[in-house]
Amino acid sequence: MAFWYDEVFEDRTRYGVKVERVLFSGASEYQKIEILETAQFGPILVLDGVFMTGEGEEHFYHEMLVQPAMTTAPRIARVLLVGGGDGGAVREILRHPEVERLTVVELDGMVVEACRTHMPSVASAWGDPRVELVIGDGVVFVGDREPGIFDVIVVDGCDPVGWSAGLYGEPFFRACARCLAADGVLAAQTASPILQREVFLATQRVLGGVFARVAPCFGPAPLYASGQWSWTLASRDHDHTAVDERRAARIEAVSRYWNREIHRAAFALPSDLKRLLG
Repeated sequence: MAFWYDEVFEDRTRYGVKVERVLFSGASEYQKIEILETAQFGPILVLDGVFMTGEGEEHFYHEMLVQPAMTTAPRIARVLLVGGGDGGAVREILRHPEVERLTVVELDGMVVEACRTHMPSVASAWGDPRVELVIGDGVVFVGDREPGIFDVIVVDGCDPVGWSAGLYGEPFFRACARCLAADGVLAAQTASPILQREVFLATQRVLGGVFARVAPCFGPAPLYASGQWSWTLASRDHDHTAVDERRAARIEAVSRYWNREIHRAAFALPSDLKRLLG
């Protein structure tokens, strides 16, 4: 029997989806994991009652998380993905044949297996031989790496609470900067600029204290209550709007949302955020 499933955010907003059936429900040592078949978005992943991603809308989020960095970074042979156990960012990164090795560090192996089984269009690239999957703590992993070994680092973390809070801290971002090549690029999801404005602003300040060039961009996230999301690119000295035309044309041929026009427009700052960020 169908039922409504609501996500309540900080006792301030509620966003609901109609669920046709429960595809998976389990609890790992870190969180409750559910995959629900919904009328609007198909299968969606829910962690501890929070909507994460859905097969019918995840392309907005994953393309904007990954492609701005992967189409502008000078080199993309060695990539690190922190988080991203649903597989969507893995798929987007591996659209680029220049990638020689993608290291994925995901804390919760149950998320990976559940999405492989129940969200196959999202988790479609795990079998690629370029993928090295590490089940472990991304903060610890990055802290233990040698300098300059990655061309691109993508951070696909949950909200900054509990075990994922470390993915928003200065020590983590400084470790990422150390692991990046001199011309490397970091891309991270940086929360809703509407419902999580303080998180967004705080993350911009932290990134600005570590990297010389920091550029937030914005786009839709239909499964999230605010409807809008932010992602941020950071580097030592790189123009994040300078798209590699060959890579971009290849991605546009298969993407559902990202293209060169969207890329350029996404970095435009709303007036209030422009004032707040100085």
